[in-house]
Amino acid sequence: MKLKRVVVTGLGALTPIGNNIQEYWNSLINGISGAAPITYFDATNFKTQFACEVKNFNAEDFIERKEARKMDRFAQYAMVSAEEAINDSGINLDAINRDRAGVIWGSGIGGLETFQNEVTNFVTGNGIPKFNPFFIPKMIADIASGHISMKYGLRGPNFTTVSACASSTNAIIDAFNYIRLGMADLFVTGGSEAAVTIAGIGGFNAMHALSTRNDDPKTASRPMDKDREGFVLGEGSGALVLEEYEHAVARGAKIYCEIGGGGMSADAHHLTAPHPEGLGAMNVMLNCLRDADLQPSDVDALNMHGTSTPLGDIAESKAIQHVFGEHAYNMSLNSTKSMTGHLLGAAGVIEAISVILSLKHGIIPPTINHFTDDDQIDSKLNFTFNTAQKRDIKVGMSNTFGFGGHNACVLMKKIDL
Repeated sequence: MKLKRVVVTGLGALTPIGNNIQEYWNSLINGISGAAPITYFDATNFKTQFACEVKNFNAEDFIERKEARKMDRFAQYAMVSAEEAINDSGINLDAINRDRAGVIWGSGIGGLETFQNEVTNFVTGNGIPKFNPFFIPKMIADIASGHISMKYGLRGPNFTTVSACASSTNAIIDAFNYIRLGMADLFVTGGSEAAVTIAGIGGFNAMHALSTRNDDPKTASRPMDKDREGFVLGEGSGALVLEEYEHAVARGAKIYCEIGGGGMSADAHHLTAPHPEGLGAMNVMLNCLRDADLQPSDVDALNMHGTSTPLGDIAESKAIQHVFGEHAYNMSLNSTKSMTGHLLGAAGVIEAISVILSLKHGIIPPTINHFTDDDQIDSKLNFTFNTAQKRDIKVGMSNTFGFGGHNACVLMKKIDL
C-alpha cells in the first residue's frame, strides 16, 4: 500500500521559557535560561534546590475552576498546549469526521504530585483513609489524552505512550504512523510532565542525575561542556496537530512542515546509563533515516538529546559521528535543554517544535552555557554554542532517549521536498 503523507498544521507550547509558542521561540533564539530556585516547596535540605519551572501559570486562566481541580498539573499543562495547537491549526472540528481524529499523548511519570500529596496526607493523618475521589483519575498517565479527547470530541485512537524521556517522541511517531497507514486523518499529539515535586527532585537526587550547582542555576545545564555534572529538571507541555496531507490541503490549512520519518530502538544495556559507544543512539538515527528514505548527507540540523550528563553527551556525540561521518561537521547540532532543562516525557515534543520553528525561520537556537571544551567530545562539531546561528534548513531531526534504554528520533522536512 502507498503510505500517506503527514504534515504539521498546529503548534502549542507551555515551557519554562515561555507560556506559548511565540514566547518559547523568542527565548530559544535569545538563549534564555529557565532555571531558578524552586518555588513549589521548600528545597533547603535538598541537594538540588533549583529547577526549570513553568512561570506565571494559573490553570484557572485557561480551565474552569471545577475542572482544573480534577487535574494534576501535568494534565492542566496538556490542556493548555493542546488548545493552543488546535487554535493554531485553524481547524473547524465540526467540519471533520471526529471518528477519525484522535489523541496520542506522552508522559514519563504522569500525576506524581497528586500521588505524593495523597499518600503524604494519609501517612500524616489519623490512619483513617480519606483519599480524594479524583486521586486515581488525576494520577494516571493516560488521563491527559482522555481530557483532550473529551473536551474536543475526538473519538479516534486515544492513548498515552510511556517510555521515560522518549515518551512524547514515541507519541508523535505513533500518531504519524496511524495517519500514514490510513487509520486516522488527524491527531493532537505531544506530551506533558510536572515532576518538579518533593518526590521528583528527591528521587533524581538519589540517582545522582541532577546538577547541584545551586550557586548558579542559570548555567547549571551545560551540554557538551567539560564541567557538566547532571541535568536540570524541567516541566511543561508541547502539542502538535498532525494531519494527513490531502486532508490539510482540502481545508486550506497552514502547513509548517512534513513529518518525514520516525525511528525507535533500545540500548538493551543498563537501567539508566547509555551504551558507552552510543549503539542505541546510532540505531535510532539510522532507523529514522531509513524510514524517511533519506541519506545522512540530507540532514541539515539535529536537536540532540543533550541532557548535560557526563556519560550521555559523550555517547550521543560518538553516535552522531558514526551515523553521519564527515557530514557531521557540516550539520548544525544543538541542545535546547541548556535553556529549558529536561522536561522528561515532554522533552521530545518541545524539542521537535524547536526543529519545526528552525525549518520555518532559518535559525538554529543555541546551546548555551558552554565554557570549556571536553576533550572526549570532538570540538570540530558545530554545537551552536552560546549564540543562535542563521541557516536555511530543509531537513531536521530530534533525538530523545529515556531511562530503560528507550530511544526515539523524529525527522521533519520542508513541505516542498
